[in-house]
Amino acid sequence: MAERTIQTFFNWAYKGRAANLKKISDGVEQPPEKIFLSFTSHTPTFVSNGSKGLNASIKGIGFVPKQEYLAKILPEYIEHIKSYKEGDKEYGTRGAKILHKHLYSEEAEKNIDFSVVTSLEMAFVHSWYNYRENPEATLLFYQPPMISFELRGKMEIRGKRYAKEDTVPYGELDIYQQFVNAQHDMYHAPNIERWKTRPAYVFHIEEAFDNGAGPEGFGKQLKI
Repeated sequence: MAERTIQTFFNWAYKGRAANLKKISDGVEQPPEKIFLSFTSHTPTFVSNGSKGLNASIKGIGFVPKQEYLAKILPEYIEHIKSYKEGDKEYGTRGAKILHKHLYSEEAEKNIDFSVVTSLEMAFVHSWYNYRENPEATLLFYQPPMISFELRGKMEIRGKRYAKEDTVPYGELDIYQQFVNAQHDMYHAPNIERWKTRPAYVFHIEEAFDNGAGPEGFGKQLKI
């Protein structure tokens, strides 16, 4: 039997998400339960350990292009974000098309940095303090009834947490803080002023395991 690699995880988390985003951008209607189930590849449990105690928190993750492409793509993200008007029902669909173009198309896949996944800090309660003290992290994914993957690695915090009243132009923020916030706002109601209050997490993958309930799971390690 051939040695299984982390590509097993990416086939589920990245390619599955690409297929779902393509349906959204094409306006294909899907049953709500199918959409919600597909979101399990987006919302793992983040495990941290520090002065706030051993903690587990559900957070959204995303894939990003390699660093040299971020500044090239960001202007198109911002152009879309600035097109938003309250009540714009097509905003998310337009955003999904752009995300598919730069993240999930066959052409874009060649430029993705598969050594990391990213997130945003929005709560600043447990994870925030723990990761500042101890970057060791585990991300646990679960899709009922049998799929589960575990990633272990180090959490890098990119950017600062500015107060809402701080007059910091978004263009002066760390490139990852700008890009991950912009990527979040491509589909959701945007707020560029909010970016300075939300530092980015860049999780560097060091180990991967298949924790699924099957013969190839139960904690078997996947080659990186």
